[in-house]
Amino acid sequence: MEKLHHIVVVGGGAGGLELATRLGDKLGKRQKARITLVDAGLTHVWKPLLHEVASGSLDASTNEINYRAHARKHHYEFQLGEMGGLDRDKRQIVINPFHDEDGEEVVPERHIPYDTLVIAVGSTANDFGTPGAQENCMFLDSLHQARRFHNLMLNAFLRKNHEGELGRDHALPITIIGAGATGVELAAELRLASRELPVYGMNHLRPEDVSISLVEAADRILPALPPRLSVAATKELERQKVDVLTGQPVSEVRAQSIVMKDGTELPSDMTIWAAGIKAPAFLAELGLETTRGNQLVTEQTLQTTQDANIFALGDCAACPQPNSERSVPPRAQAAHQMADTLFKTLVNRLKGDEAVPFVYNDHGSLINFSRYTTVGNLMGNLSGRSMYIEGKVARLFYVSLYRMHQMALHGPLRTGVIWLMDKISRAMHPRLKLH
Repeated sequence: MEKLHHIVVVGGGAGGLELATRLGDKLGKRQKARITLVDAGLTHVWKPLLHEVASGSLDASTNEINYRAHARKHHYEFQLGEMGGLDRDKRQIVINPFHDEDGEEVVPERHIPYDTLVIAVGSTANDFGTPGAQENCMFLDSLHQARRFHNLMLNAFLRKNHEGELGRDHALPITIIGAGATGVELAAELRLASRELPVYGMNHLRPEDVSISLVEAADRILPALPPRLSVAATKELERQKVDVLTGQPVSEVRAQSIVMKDGTELPSDMTIWAAGIKAPAFLAELGLETTRGNQLVTEQTLQTTQDANIFALGDCAACPQPNSERSVPPRAQAAHQMADTLFKTLVNRLKGDEAVPFVYNDHGSLINFSRYTTVGNLMGNLSGRSMYIEGKVARLFYVSLYRMHQMALHGPLRTGVIWLMDKISRAMHPRLKLH
């Protein structure tokens, strides 16, 4: 029997999972290629939703996808583990040993051969070497971290509520460092939590006892987006009683405070870092060209510059664009578009046809303020036809982004069923996850 061309996709985030799904349905089902997805976790949750998991407004268990079950339905294989190395001469990747929570080895180191390799390992928080950040900040790079934050938040609310019951000082200062989309949306979600939890018995902790500060080094929040969005977002956050501090670089993070560059110290019982991203450090050790932020440098075809058999997509890829000095921005819509283009390229590759150049289309940006409102611009800056929207219309577009992701993974029928189940779940369960 002729050996099938083996396509290995490393990383089951938005782009990687969409690509593996489509390749499995197109090539794996017809036995035209063997498709393998590698990821360090057992389940997938759309990364733009992690701040909602952290605040408790979204129950991850009802929105996560089990890779093994999904692989069976969509004709690809799944390997659990973290990529730790690459042997380009032998065309194989190294997967680190997998350990359980007690440190016991469950699966030893493995070597997986490939004919075509796609690296889609996403990004992690970049603390820029800020003293104390790693020790004293919480991050939202993964589902595990989001769940951990949620538990710590509930415990903090419970502790402060008890202190209030005893008549003690029970102020709870929370600080978010970084006012990009994640930081802004998380601030709104935390304000919602501070208003909802008293409904469930925490009567001695009032919303005004929970101070939320959003700290940004740039002169405005959402610095990568159009100024009008920044202005609208600032007004909305101020309306929600979130303290917005711009032009304030953080020089140090301490256990219960943060220190600004000018020496100002801000109390903070809970500090979340959302101020930047970088690709995983191991990418710089693979022998491929990388940027200072560890991104794999690619051609416009998404092929890495030093190996035509290795592709990169999503946040970990630095892909050039025609008539632009900047690479494609690390956004969910970019990962979705890359997966679509790379799917066409890999199908062509089996036929001996040319790769398809990737051209990024900016469809705009949407910022969701929990259940309060949504603001954004459509069409994007690249087209020069940006249109500002807000309220229910913007919220509809925001929700549709996630539904598009689900459509890519499940198809229209199953997505419709999932949407209906979400509606029923929201009607039957508390507005916040309480455990």
